[in-house]
This record gives sequence, structure tokens and C-alpha cells, in this order.
Amino acid sequence: MKCVQKFAVSSIISIIFILPSFPQELQRSDILPKYKWNLSDLYESESIWQTEKSNIQKNLEDVVKYQGKLAESSETLYKALRIYFDLYKNFYSLSGYASMLKDEDLRITKNQALDQQANNLWVEISEKTSFINPEILKIDPVKIDQFFKEKKELDEFKVFIEDIQRLRDHTLSESEEKILASFGLASNTPSDVYNIFDNAEMPTPKITLSNNEEVTLSSAGYTKYRTTENRMDREKIFSTFFENYGKFISTLGANIGGKIKTDYIYAKNRKYDTALEYSLNGPNIPTSVYQNLVDQINKNLPTLHRFLNLKKKMLGVDTLHYYDLYTSIVKKVEMDFTIEEGQKVLLEALKPLGKEYITTLQTSYDNRWIDYYPTTGKRSGAYSSGAGYDAHPFILMNWTDDFESTSTLAHELGHTMHSYYSNKSQPFVNANYPTFVAEIASTLNENLLNNYMVKNAKTDDEKLYLLGSYLDLLRTTIFRQTLFAEFELEMHKMVERNEPITGEALSNLYYDLVKKYYGHDKGICIVDPYIANEWAYIPHFIIYTYYVYQYSTSIIYSTAFAEKIIKEGQPAVDKYFIILKGGSSKYPIDLIKEAGIDPLSSEAFELTMNKMNKIMDQIEEILK
Repeated sequence: MKCVQKFAVSSIISIIFILPSFPQELQRSDILPKYKWNLSDLYESESIWQTEKSNIQKNLEDVVKYQGKLAESSETLYKALRIYFDLYKNFYSLSGYASMLKDEDLRITKNQALDQQANNLWVEISEKTSFINPEILKIDPVKIDQFFKEKKELDEFKVFIEDIQRLRDHTLSESEEKILASFGLASNTPSDVYNIFDNAEMPTPKITLSNNEEVTLSSAGYTKYRTTENRMDREKIFSTFFENYGKFISTLGANIGGKIKTDYIYAKNRKYDTALEYSLNGPNIPTSVYQNLVDQINKNLPTLHRFLNLKKKMLGVDTLHYYDLYTSIVKKVEMDFTIEEGQKVLLEALKPLGKEYITTLQTSYDNRWIDYYPTTGKRSGAYSSGAGYDAHPFILMNWTDDFESTSTLAHELGHTMHSYYSNKSQPFVNANYPTFVAEIASTLNENLLNNYMVKNAKTDDEKLYLLGSYLDLLRTTIFRQTLFAEFELEMHKMVERNEPITGEALSNLYYDLVKKYYGHDKGICIVDPYIANEWAYIPHFIIYTYYVYQYSTSIIYSTAFAEKIIKEGQPAVDKYFIILKGGSSKYPIDLIKEAGIDPLSSEAFELTMNKMNKIMDQIEEILK
């Protein structure tokens, strides 16, 4: 079911995959309780979980009884939706508990079985409640308005109902919907083909580095070795890796062309002018937001070019090349943080968000919302789960006693606080939030942490490391991802203009964009010809549709909010809480506007570029 699936992938769980820097030698039994999450806040025992599962299955049959009856009266519609959303609220707790229990130790088959039971129940619920949206869509809007007047309690579900009605013009007849749905059996083929070819069947080149080490340039190998300090090695790594993609560029171009055409077919059949309009209409984001991102970043390319000139100076090279971009401009500084030290730093760093936020943060520490240490069999990475609407969110970590762990915890606590305040402030039906706002809360915390760490750095080396690392983050997340977004937009326009998509055409398009962004023609950063094939290495283009732009908008908006909070204090904090507490009570664009940033203006971009320039000012001052 559309609304619930959207809910499941947004506010319920946010994931960062990181690998622990030391072996997972500890057993879970070795860890003190205060470092482990307390899942009994959801269910005290498996038997209680099983009882709740039985209750959900029983309530599911109560929902089914309303099939074909939703339009009968306001009372009938209200009762059906009341049971329906209470059922899903309980199911998310059930599923979240099973998933987190499984993640504690992936070797325990009993916990895997619980998770599988929850997954099977999800399928059953989805199938049996699939009538809800189509039936609401068929109710005449005039009748819906009358229902709201008759039954004030229906206001709880007003956003849900109106969002379904909003898509009326883009919803097909029942038979047409079935035909379009059946097309889905083939629509994932380009993505499947790419994954198999890129990860398994494409020949992987090997090279010998200057130290006589032979390395295999798989995707993982390229990511690992592209930061090497030896410049000749870097050039060899980049040229070999991307020239290898160039050998198959015609095949890869034809494959992604099929995907882009599929996007357009879906958009046309749902009566949209473009795939962009179709993709952004789910969370009701105007296409002008996307175009404004591209326009504003193009306008601010001089800031990127200043960064590139600074990088050239700090690397000590006469001419900067694209293969130099991933080499750090600063010396890595080891900063050790125990869990308690990390907790304390975050309590200080996030103080600008106000007393209420800090009190809730302390509660998450004291009441065991967080599972910290890596142990044998535990899932790697980090995530925040807000599935327990009636309890509280939980965080899985793999703490490695370093600054990266502290930064990751700051990120996940942003998601956790977002879920906590949304769940606390909104009824369950409106407690979810889309991806477009989800990463604002997490990256704002990272902004404030970076500010605090720079201000309290003990040495110039520490300060340079923090500032330089943050600059690289802004370069890759803002400029690189917007370049991807512009490339994706132009690819779709090629199909929409009925132009042929070939590997060569895509490489030419991509190469022109990279040269524009990195100032190739101005001599700022030389983009060697093999970089034209880099698009074929980026999986997002073929797996997702119009997704990557949100990486850029999120960090731009969060940086702007952080700057306003530092400058304006509590009034800006109060506005920011509109997002944290808003859930999906309003569309994301409206929440961001109310919080003090107009996504269609230049303000957020100007604040973010000012911040980036201030960081470069600080670096240059230290270098003097």
C-alpha cells in the first residue's frame, strides 16, 4: 500500500553503513546493560510479541469487513481508518522489535524466524488492505467534504485522505492500473542487469603501484586506493578504472537508456508531462525546487573553484587534476572518544538546539535507546529506527572509540529526535516524514558538532583536519550530487525530446558537465577524457529516479538552519522544531517554509556558500 510503504522507508528507519575499525571479538554477554538498547520497552517477552501478532491478525480481518463500504457514510469511513491505522501502528512496533532483535546477533535462527514472521505478516496486511486507497479515491470530492463536516473526528485522517484525492487526475481505471502494474515485472530489468554486470561479470583490471603492490580495481578497490598519496599511482588508478568502463559504454548506455525510457512511459501513462514531475509529485515537491537547486549551484560554482584552488595550493601541485580530488588536503588526526566522552561532547555541541532537545538527548542515554558496541554476529553499520510509536526510537551503533563514531551518533540522533518529536506531536497517521526532510535533522546535528569541535580544537592540526574534512564533505555532497542531479535531468530530457540515448552521447553529456563544474576550460581543474565514463560507475542513476538531488538539498537546508540558529538563537530553534514536530502533517516544502527557509529562494544557498567560504578563510588563516 502506497502510504504505508512510503512511511516504512522514511521516518521508521535511517541507515548508515560503516565497517568497524577493529574485529568484533566481544560477545554480547560481555557488554554492560547500559551500553545495550532495552527492547523490553517494546515487548517484555517473545510470548507477549506472539500475542500481539495474533491480535494484529484478528484486527486485520476487522479491516477487511469494510471493503466496498468506505463510501457509505462518514462514520463507516472513520471506523475503517481508525482500525486500519491502529493495526499498522501496532505492526510497526512488532516488526521493528523483530528486526532489531535479529540485528543483535545475525547467527540466532530463532530471532531470524521472528523477523520472517513479521515480513510474512507485512505481505498479508498489504494484500488484504490494498482496497483502502482505491476506494477513497473513488469517493466524490464533494462527498468527502460532506464527510468532514459530519464527522469532526475524521480530521485526524484529513492529510491522508486529501493526499489520495490529490492524485485523482493521475490515477487510471482499475484495468489500466493492472496493466501498468504488470509492466513492473520488466521495469527493474535494467537495474538487475547493471548490478549483475557491474558486480560480477565485468572484467576487473589489475595494476601494480609504485611500491610494487598489485591491486585489483573493483569498485571497492577503486574507492580504497583513489586517495593514495602517490600522484602517479592516482592517475594510473583513475585512468585504468574508467577506461575499463569505456570498453562497455555502448552496452551500459543502451541499458540505462531502457531505464530512462521506462521512467518516461510511466510518467506519460499517469498523465504527467515529464518523469521529473511524476517522481516529485509523491511528496508534492514542485519541479521548480529541483531546477532552483541546479540553477543556484551553477551560480555558486566560483565557491567550488575557490576550494579547488585551495586544494591545489595545499597539495603543492602546479595543475590540479580530477584524480587529485579524493586526496586529503589535511593530515589525518586521531581523536579518541570513549562512549561517555562522545555523549558529553554531543550534549555540549547540540546545546544551541535548546534545553528541551538536550534533556531528551540525556534521556536517550539514560534509558538505553542506543546499542553501542560491535559484538560477534551483530549487524554492521548504524541506523535509527522510529518504529515504536508508543515507545521511543532506537539507535544501532558499532562504536569504535573515535571521532567518526561520535559524528555517526550525532547523525543518527538527529533522525531519532525527528522521530521522537514527530511521534510525540502527531497522530500516527501523520507521524511519518519523507526523505526530503529526513536528512535535514541528521546533517544539522553534524553541522553543530563540527562547529563545536573546530571551536574547541587543541591544535592547528586538529582544526585543519576538521575544517578540511568538512570542506570535502560539502564538495561531494553539494556540488558533486548536484552535478549528478543535472546529468539525470538532461538524460531524461533527451528521451522526452525523442533524442536517441547512447553510451557515447551520455559520456559526452557527462564530460561537458564535469568540465563546467570543475572549471576545466578555466584551468582550475583538468578533467581528463576518461572521466567521461564516470557516469557508468554511479549506480544511483539506474537504481533510483530523481533521488540524488535530496542529498544536496538536505545539507544545504540544514547548513542554513544551523547558521540561523547560531545567529538568531531561540527564535530560530523554535522555527526549526516545526520540522522536527511536523511529521507529514504538511507537505515537506510547506514545513521548511514555516521553519524559516523558502526552498525556492536563494537564501539557503547563500548561507551555505558563506559557511563554506568562512571555512576556507579559517584554513587560509591557519596556513599563514
